[in-house]
Amino acid sequence: MATLYTHQASNVRKTWALMLGFFLFLIVLGWVFSQAYDNPLILYVFAMFSISLNLVSYWYSDKIALALARARPASREEFFDLFTAVENLAITAGLPRPAIYVIDDPAPNAFATGRNKEHAAVAVTTGLLQMMTKVELEGVLAHELSHIGNRDILISTVVVVLVGLVAMISDIFLRSMFWGGNRRRGDDDRGSGVFLFLGIIAAIISPIVATLIQLAVSRRREFLADASGALLTRYPEGLASALEKIGHYSSPMKRVSTATSHLFISSPLGGKSGGLSKLFLTHPSIEERVKMLREMA
Repeated sequence: MATLYTHQASNVRKTWALMLGFFLFLIVLGWVFSQAYDNPLILYVFAMFSISLNLVSYWYSDKIALALARARPASREEFFDLFTAVENLAITAGLPRPAIYVIDDPAPNAFATGRNKEHAAVAVTTGLLQMMTKVELEGVLAHELSHIGNRDILISTVVVVLVGLVAMISDIFLRSMFWGGNRRRGDDDRGSGVFLFLGIIAAIISPIVATLIQLAVSRRREFLADASGALLTRYPEGLASALEKIGHYSSPMKRVSTATSHLFISSPLGGKSGGLSKLFLTHPSIEERVKMLREMA
């Protein structure tokens, strides 16, 4: 019988499996490019550059995300109930109270960001505050605090940076091929031609594969945060009801960036998709999430 704990454990295992697959994919891509250019140094530069970008994103990702969402610091006087709910849930979760931000937007949504639990922030839209009951708001906030407790934000940031790195390296490789910069020793050798061909194929498909892995990780983290949030409040129906209200609001947020859309509790881009387009969604469907929560209840 499925429980909150078994769902959590399952999602953790699947997420780390996806992360391991992503890093192996990155290493293989670097190796193919290094073979195509007959230069092993490319693989080492590839790895060092990705680590450098990860460090930069680790320190500044929260500020970038909040700025892109145009979130403003919330005051206790103006949003007393929000402050009270966040503080109570943070105490229950054993977390420091995160910084609290508000986004002036009628669309109901929320996200958490920050490099760790000591430097975290939660942002909610004014539409969410107006639409949700007390237990529904607590369900949403518990979901976001679970992202902080589970270190989801750090993992999401690392994956996003690596996806950007793959896309950039692939673009550089294809441009160098176009401008004739692919000359290497032994161009007449059959093996040389094979690696050049593999390099071109990898440069074309790798950004797509990397993006699909990124989105799969994002979807898995949402399932895990739902389960953890329900465990925190001990009332899965509160989050399930909140998700249904969010799902019924189909209009996108007024100001939204695709770079940070995966951070929100539900896609801020609006609309619904089905079929193969599900592969490119940053979030699992509302119906799947509500079903899981009510099964656990």
